[in-house]
Amino acid sequence: MSSTSLYLLIALAPLAGALLVGLFGTGFLGRQVGRQGAHIITILGVLISFIGSVVVLFQVLNGQTFDGTVYTWNFIGSAKLEVGFLIDSLTALMMVVVTFVSLMVHVYTIGYMADDPGYQRFFAYISLFTFSMLMLVMSNNMLQLFFGWEAVGLVSYLLIGFWYTRPTAIFANLKAFLVNRVGDFGFILGIGLLFAYTGTMNYGEIFHQTDKLASLGFPGTDWKLVTVACISLFVGAMGKSAQVPLHSWLPDSMEGPTPISALIHAATMVTAGIFMVARFSPVFELSSTALSFVIIIGAIGALFLGILGIIQNDIKRVVAYSTLSQLGYMTVALGASAYSVAIFHLMTHAFFKALLFLGAGSVIIGMHHDQDIRNMGGLRKYMPITWITFLIGTLALVGTPFFAGFYSKEHIIEAAGAANVWGAGFAYYATLIGVFVTSLYSFRVYFLVFHGKERFNAEPAAHGHDDHGEHAEHHGHHGTPHESPWVVTVPLVLLAIPSVIAGAWAIDPLLFGGYFKGVIAVLPQHPAMADLAEHWHGWVEFALHGFLTLPFWLVVAGFVVSWYGYLVNPRLPEAIKNKLSWLYTILENKYYADWFNEQVLSRGARCLGRGLWQGGDRGIIDGIVINGSARVVGMVASISRYLQSGYIYHYAFAMIIGIMAFLTFFVLTVH
Repeated sequence: MSSTSLYLLIALAPLAGALLVGLFGTGFLGRQVGRQGAHIITILGVLISFIGSVVVLFQVLNGQTFDGTVYTWNFIGSAKLEVGFLIDSLTALMMVVVTFVSLMVHVYTIGYMADDPGYQRFFAYISLFTFSMLMLVMSNNMLQLFFGWEAVGLVSYLLIGFWYTRPTAIFANLKAFLVNRVGDFGFILGIGLLFAYTGTMNYGEIFHQTDKLASLGFPGTDWKLVTVACISLFVGAMGKSAQVPLHSWLPDSMEGPTPISALIHAATMVTAGIFMVARFSPVFELSSTALSFVIIIGAIGALFLGILGIIQNDIKRVVAYSTLSQLGYMTVALGASAYSVAIFHLMTHAFFKALLFLGAGSVIIGMHHDQDIRNMGGLRKYMPITWITFLIGTLALVGTPFFAGFYSKEHIIEAAGAANVWGAGFAYYATLIGVFVTSLYSFRVYFLVFHGKERFNAEPAAHGHDDHGEHAEHHGHHGTPHESPWVVTVPLVLLAIPSVIAGAWAIDPLLFGGYFKGVIAVLPQHPAMADLAEHWHGWVEFALHGFLTLPFWLVVAGFVVSWYGYLVNPRLPEAIKNKLSWLYTILENKYYADWFNEQVLSRGARCLGRGLWQGGDRGIIDGIVINGSARVVGMVASISRYLQSGYIYHYAFAMIIGIMAFLTFFVLTVH
């Protein structure tokens, strides 16, 4: 099989599965594909993609790369609009991560969605999402990148609103759609600027013109063109990767089924923005202003969005706010010019965050679809596999030495401290404090769910969101918790393995072994990676040294506070809440971001639209241009009809008067 054929097979196998199941399993063209056929076809497609991606990774490691056109769609002048693949070390790594996590989610879905009437439709959606994400990461040009970008957004919209009879799900997917359109507006502006000044959509051709881009100014301003283009591109990343202030859609997206929370909002789609900035690193390196903007936005998200996770009681929403915080960490690494560290954390985060989301889904199954952690407790003895895998995910998330998250997270903090851009100092302290915050909310969930007093037989403390549409009013717990079926627990175990070993296994080649050489560009004036390499002495020494560092003791502090507050003295959190009620109100309202969006931006947009409708459309267009011209014609007609008497002597008199007026004008003009 040729390389191009292999790449096409990897990309199109999930699409074929999605089309077969979507057309012939949902009633669109019949129901020839049943429930069992749906998961067999789609899992087979994703399995083919995963195996092919692993083969491609080994080819890349052996020096075989590819950058070429598969199909030329059109021409704009001499510029080609094409479908093509760029297969290098960055692409190969993303392909393996996307297909592996997607494969685990497909298998997990067999158990999680077993009783859902939309079973075939769900498998068609998640397989279509895998195709869209692969097209995004494999593209070699901005047109195909934008296609994949919008395609994952479309499938995200369909999956968030999967239970379309629930008003909350419809509100959530509409919110995600609108917020992402704001980001995508900036994204397409950035693409347009690069295309306008380079004359090409191809990555390689753009990167070869970086000297030209660096010398251009943005017309009418003192800004550099590349700064405006990079900030515009990053606005797209802010929407897709849920960065402040375009972050509010992601927690609400938990209205969708849990498998899509793991697939889309932890491991793949929300990291598309991180991947895009890393891919465009040769351009971003040209603007310190853009990098400062990136690192500050990331630091705000890493700290302040993580704090919101402390007060959440829905198990999925806690993990969602954790995702927002970790995306902030990745963004800080991008702003520090430590692009390889950002991709490294993207990879490790994909494993342990998918594990935590799927573990939360297993807990929801065991608790008979109650998601409120206040109604749980003591599940360790009822769900041993879920317990141990969830604990592994938690240890990786908080950055415990030797676990995957430790290696990537620690290097992000160090990169922020070594960065040479404005705002790096703030980012360093924000990520450092964020370690304590992450440990606090992570162990809070762990202790409330798996340890302490069993609360599931008591009257529910509050109503959590039900995770299945057909049981929308079925809150609380009825019956003893139970371990999930093997199709749920096997993916947990398989994700737990890289959550432990992926960091130690991959850090040396990814960060210091030249894996991204020639793919990610870093200029000498941005020394973060050079500083990290200078202090690197191997994964064992680094982990052992980690026990002596401040971040580790911040993890311990978060663990101790959670243990004391939620196991030893459960009255303490309530006392703090009452004492700091004003702060709790701010956090409960999510810093009033939703209020601002709904009451200021949305109302402002509605008022503007109403004004344009009343004043512009009805007043000017209808009232003056259309109806006004008709009234003028009518007025002229009503006056001129009096001149049409029908008598010949009236017309003769008018002709004589006209000739006299003409002669008078002619004489006056001549003299």
